[in-house]
Amino acid sequence: MTSSITVQLLKDSNGISDCPGFQTAGVACDIRESGDLERLDLALLTPLTPCSAAGVFTQNDVCAAPVKVCQNTLTASANNIGGCVINSGNANAVTGEQGYLDALKMDTLARQYTNIQAPFLVCSTGRIGRALPMHNIEMGILSAAKVLSDSTENSFNCADAILTSDTYRKVATARFVYEDTTITVAGMAKGAGMIEPNMATMLAYVVTDLQADGNYLQSIIKDICDKTFNCISVDGDMSTNDTVLIFSNGQSGLSVNKSPELLKSFEEAVFKVCDTMAEKIVGDGEKVSKLVELIVEGCASKSDAEKVARAVGNSLLVKTSWYGDDPNWGRLADAAGYARVGLDEKCFDIHYDNCPVLVAGRPQDEKTEQWKSIVAKNRFSITLNLNKGKGSFRLLTSDLSEAYVAFNKSE
Repeated sequence: MTSSITVQLLKDSNGISDCPGFQTAGVACDIRESGDLERLDLALLTPLTPCSAAGVFTQNDVCAAPVKVCQNTLTASANNIGGCVINSGNANAVTGEQGYLDALKMDTLARQYTNIQAPFLVCSTGRIGRALPMHNIEMGILSAAKVLSDSTENSFNCADAILTSDTYRKVATARFVYEDTTITVAGMAKGAGMIEPNMATMLAYVVTDLQADGNYLQSIIKDICDKTFNCISVDGDMSTNDTVLIFSNGQSGLSVNKSPELLKSFEEAVFKVCDTMAEKIVGDGEKVSKLVELIVEGCASKSDAEKVARAVGNSLLVKTSWYGDDPNWGRLADAAGYARVGLDEKCFDIHYDNCPVLVAGRPQDEKTEQWKSIVAKNRFSITLNLNKGKGSFRLLTSDLSEAYVAFNKSE
């Protein structure tokens, strides 16, 4: 059955405040201990009443304390979550037992100062290996709890408070109407560097007023992350703190189980919000200037296509050639080859946007000037077709500049 519901992505999103039934706050409490009392660095996100939630997290063996706390909380209480407390400037990673206790303390403080007696999820992002300044954290949670509201200003402050090396906030909203009831899915995210599969220095939060339980939310957020956040790459690094959380407060009065059409539309809305935020993350990669959509087709399997896409998308030689406006297809072919999926150069095609570069292994040299004009753009696509099967994979990636090296040579 074809759905008659139109899911609309809002052109101008206000972030979390677009979704009824959630409150936010973002305050400054000098978590970096730099003396900067203007930089927002602590955020609260709360439903009006405890809600259901789910999440997916980093695959890094060095897993930060707040990630462990989130995982344990969701296992024990996915349908009774009081909200989320987030700090930037300190990752609370590689901080031992004390780091875990500090993450638990953030949950306790959030409950105490918001007077919400349901567990809070806890997230941190920033520098690794330093203990949290818990006095500052406590003052921040207290300040944030006092100003919680559903205002647009608070929503923007909340989205800004989770940023680290980002140059702009990342928010998105999608809406659709079902039986005269408007359903909203809204989100905020942070991320610019250390972006690779299975997420990376990347946090994302999605909220909805549709009623759904934790088990269902877990199933869809995992699947949608695999199609969005796990299909992006900036520099090939994976963080200790990657987290994507989704919250459902049921404020609309509609349950996702009401009909297959409603369920399908909701999942489309969540996908659109996550995909938009993922694209904004790549577009804000640390000191990168180009967003490249890499499409690999014609592989024996999706897994093979992903191997090729990641080999090409993470190749430093490929990324630096994009930065130099150099349509060096030889570097693409080399990277695709070392993915070792059985590429046959006599069957291999490459296109920049829709312009042929390599067809059945033969260069289309008469198109050189057109190639150069495409690679000089700040956004373009590259399609690699191995012509061996139906497996495909799409990866959003970026170029890499000397400014990236300068930016990341110290912390």
